[in-house]
Amino acid sequence: MPAPSLLVLNGIRLFLAVEALIGLLRGNWLAIFVAVAALVLTLLPQLLASRVKLFLPNGFLAAIAAFVLATIYLGEMHDFYNRFWWWDLALHGTSAMGFGILGFLLILMLFEGDRYAAPPWAIGLLSFCAAMAVGVLWEIFEYAMDQLFGFNMQKSGLHDTMGDFIVNAFGATLAAVAGAAYLKGLTLGLGSTFEAFIAANRPRFRKLMPRRRTRGPRP
Repeated sequence: MPAPSLLVLNGIRLFLAVEALIGLLRGNWLAIFVAVAALVLTLLPQLLASRVKLFLPNGFLAAIAAFVLATIYLGEMHDFYNRFWWWDLALHGTSAMGFGILGFLLILMLFEGDRYAAPPWAIGLLSFCAAMAVGVLWEIFEYAMDQLFGFNMQKSGLHDTMGDFIVNAFGATLAAVAGAAYLKGLTLGLGSTFEAFIAANRPRFRKLMPRRRTRGPRP
């Protein structure tokens, strides 16, 4: 039986493909464009990763696909941003955490997993900066879409942007702390996420020593 993450990934892709087909039958070109664009974005990370010989676990791909579905399709196409006041904040927080985790792993990979080449707190700080940089680029993208195509992605302007930055900082901080803690032997609930990526790309982490596991009490 396929893993739950693979079922989620394929389910989202199938849903978007069906929505594009329905839009085609109804002659709704906007629905076709949004569904196809979202579908392509669920496929792009895997294609780009393969070009640099990097493997993204299904859990990562499923999370990316869910984010694309929630932002582009549900958020913009079905107006979830206006229907639910917390939708935008939740997505910014979770995406910042996701980019922070991925940034932490990629930075650690540059050191081939050598936790002594750079202290955990330093790698965590760099991952925080990477996640915040992605958040800034996204705000620039929202501003460009509003100015060029008349969208309303920034909603209330400055207040929306600053609220997004604050939530981004919170999510990025959680990811940085979780990553640094992982190198210290603590999981903080995200140990399996780090381990799945490292196991899938083990040759890139050849200097990473196995984590010490806490033993149970002796009989």
